[in-house]
Amino acid sequence: MSGLLVAGTTSDAGKSVVTTGLCRAFARRGVAVAPYKAQNMSNNSMVCLDRDGAPAEIGRAQWVQALAARVAPEPAMNPVLLKPGSDRRSHVVVMGRPAGEVAATDFATGRRHLAAAAHAAYDDLAARFDVVVAEGAGSPAEVNLRASDYVNLGLARHADLPVVVVGDIDRGGLFAAMLGTLAVLDPADQALVAGFVVNKFRGDLGLLRPGLERLVELTGRPVHGVLPWHPDLWLDSEDALDLEGRRAGGAARVRVAVVRLPRISNFTDVDALGLEPDLDVVFASDPRDLADAHLVVLPGTRATLADLAWLRDRGLDVALERHVRAGRPLLGICGGFQMLGTEVLDPDGVEGPAGARAAGLGLLPVRTTFARDKVLRLPAGAALGAATSGYEIHHGRVARDDGAEEFLGGARSGHVLGTMWHGSLEGDDFRAALLADLVGVEPSGVSFAAAREHRMELLADLVEEHLDVDVLLDLARHGAPADLPTLTLGLDGSSR
Repeated sequence: MSGLLVAGTTSDAGKSVVTTGLCRAFARRGVAVAPYKAQNMSNNSMVCLDRDGAPAEIGRAQWVQALAARVAPEPAMNPVLLKPGSDRRSHVVVMGRPAGEVAATDFATGRRHLAAAAHAAYDDLAARFDVVVAEGAGSPAEVNLRASDYVNLGLARHADLPVVVVGDIDRGGLFAAMLGTLAVLDPADQALVAGFVVNKFRGDLGLLRPGLERLVELTGRPVHGVLPWHPDLWLDSEDALDLEGRRAGGAARVRVAVVRLPRISNFTDVDALGLEPDLDVVFASDPRDLADAHLVVLPGTRATLADLAWLRDRGLDVALERHVRAGRPLLGICGGFQMLGTEVLDPDGVEGPAGARAAGLGLLPVRTTFARDKVLRLPAGAALGAATSGYEIHHGRVARDDGAEEFLGGARSGHVLGTMWHGSLEGDDFRAALLADLVGVEPSGVSFAAAREHRMELLADLVEEHLDVDVLLDLARHGAPADLPTLTLGLDGSSR
């Protein structure tokens, strides 16, 4: 098996970025490379096709990494997807299909079947590709979870994978985090940790070099490169950690407010709007933030009923009604669309107690009923004279009443629109037609697909320039060196 595990000192350290960049860099060399993440916890997911051509659900990050690797996304690239339902329970997707729920208390004993599915998927990819670049989750230093781990060192031990540890220097404490990550691992795990990568560095590399040299001296492992921070480098995110940075800014004349729901999902739906030069896209959670918006977007959510109650608690329902009464457009996507209707019903307890129901915002003549079976589709069609496509991931079934026209799997009544199609705004012609129709913006000629490809190429260029790509590829092909020292800490804190 040829592969490499990209681990991190923390969540959001840059594992996804480094994995994506390596996938493209290896693909440039003619290597048949596949991305992989054993278990992803994310509300940003995508629909792809399994090997039989049936729709399946995987994490957004692995879908993007597959594009970077220039291969078709498939469920084996993210065999276990956890979609948080509460602080203690998550909905489980295995090999692209719903597979019940798992509780936080199940870490120790309840995930053996998930580990088996994840490792089988890795073995399958490794048999079909030259190299698999695996992304870890969280940090491998979470030793309280090591016994049941199958995502970080558990995976590395399964497949004898060399490991590189990525750290975000922007957070501070980088050297302690890297040293500590290695030191808390048992000797067999340490033997697979083959080096480090620094992420998001700004400034004079000469000032950083003494710290890097000390890290090498203490650990006996190389630093495989220092990836610089770059203002144009962002990729489709898998969680909500970077929402604050998602805005167009500048002196744009049209303001778009995206309601920042507490349980927001698939917020990448609005990334294409952020590329439009005439739009200023902001995330908003206060009624006052909607007052001067030309367009409001109510995005997807993993908990429609709970976020509907949150809207009302904050007075956002009143702000949305006022916005619509003023003749300004409102767009709801998936769960946000369902909130716009007259009623939301949950007879089988898909989101909460069986029989739950709530009045919707009453801005569209539609009713939603949740069903246990999840809908996964890759629809295509047209609206406003433009072709587009998207993907559907939902439990809600929406019925239109009289007074609403069909709109991309949803409904439209005047300047209030709702669609069940995630990703439709990525279609350049449709996005241009929608913005012209709703806010009078002329087509900009911006290509979302070209912008995404440009970001991948930029990332790969940075990886090629600043990381030891050939060394990392050699690691993936031949494994960790056999003579890596074991790091132990004495009671006085000295290493030996």
